[in-house]
Amino acid sequence: MLFNLIAAHDTSHGGFFNLFHYLTFRSGCACLTALVISLALGNPFIAQLKRIQREGQPIRTVGPERHILEKAGTPTMGGMLILIALFSATLLWADLTNGFVWAVMLTTAAFGAVGFADDYLKLSKRNTTGVSKRTRLGCEFLASLIAGIWLQSLTPPELRNMVAFPFIKDVLLPLGYAFPIFAMITITGFGNAVNFTDGLDGLAIVPVVIAALVFALISYLVGNHVFADYLQLHPVPGTGELAVFCAALIGAGLGFLWFNAPPAAVFMGDTGSLSLGGALGAVAVATKHELVLCIVGGVFVAETLSVVIQIFWFKRTGRRVFLMAPLHHHFEKKGWQEPKIVIRFWIVSIVLGLCGLATLKLR
Repeated sequence: MLFNLIAAHDTSHGGFFNLFHYLTFRSGCACLTALVISLALGNPFIAQLKRIQREGQPIRTVGPERHILEKAGTPTMGGMLILIALFSATLLWADLTNGFVWAVMLTTAAFGAVGFADDYLKLSKRNTTGVSKRTRLGCEFLASLIAGIWLQSLTPPELRNMVAFPFIKDVLLPLGYAFPIFAMITITGFGNAVNFTDGLDGLAIVPVVIAALVFALISYLVGNHVFADYLQLHPVPGTGELAVFCAALIGAGLGFLWFNAPPAAVFMGDTGSLSLGGALGAVAVATKHELVLCIVGGVFVAETLSVVIQIFWFKRTGRRVFLMAPLHHHFEKKGWQEPKIVIRFWIVSIVLGLCGLATLKLR
């Protein structure tokens, strides 16, 4: 908004307002704005959630025993705080004439709406069922399919239906009309992957922030033809503006972590986990770095695979591969304390983030 207001006036004389034309300046401001909003609204927002949700989030009785005792009564839907800060900062600092910004924001909002409905039903019915799996996945697939088609239409024709490979600079896989399906699977997959990971205090939000940091840089580089050519990346004009969105996500995530750090005062709920995963998936599709997201978001991939493997093997043999899925519950069952699991998963996320950055130069 500020960028568009400034751009409407003549700034050829130079001065402070010329800073608004620099993507790095607006990204930094978006990050700080989202952080300040999160911290400022956090306490009153959580207090309001506690008044509305007197018994807090319903806890699965099949989960680790200590969850029922330690986490009972903690309010959920904290993802709304993240989304308020994220959207406010993005609308304030991004170029609102950019189609990529609107495509990613509306995809994030759509997944957040599905998560909100799921959280609301869980709270109102006092169970952990929420929206039926078929309805939930149907809504997610529809939203991500629309997002895939929209993002495809904004992409240059030579890259429109292509999938790029990390580490291999000259190879592009043409998917043709199947590309929106690939985008749909990517966005929906990561929406649910973050949802699987969100099971311990602070476990999901830090890997999200790390992935957002990596994709803020990727967006900036891919959107700049000079940098993209130097690093032998595939340029996607217009995606540089997504750096503002990713920076706002970093600030909103850090602000939420202030209240979600162990012991959590609030959970993000499906409202947060689905929307954040959908946001990362949409940014990856926009920048043509879907497979790099699988590296950077390796923790999310591992958590999802643990669920898939557990279900498949149990149905086939009647035995379990893990003591409990998703993966973080397996380590809980082995006796690891929650802070140890969370911090070690954070360390793995940092390493995977660095691996993702390495692909930018090695390609």
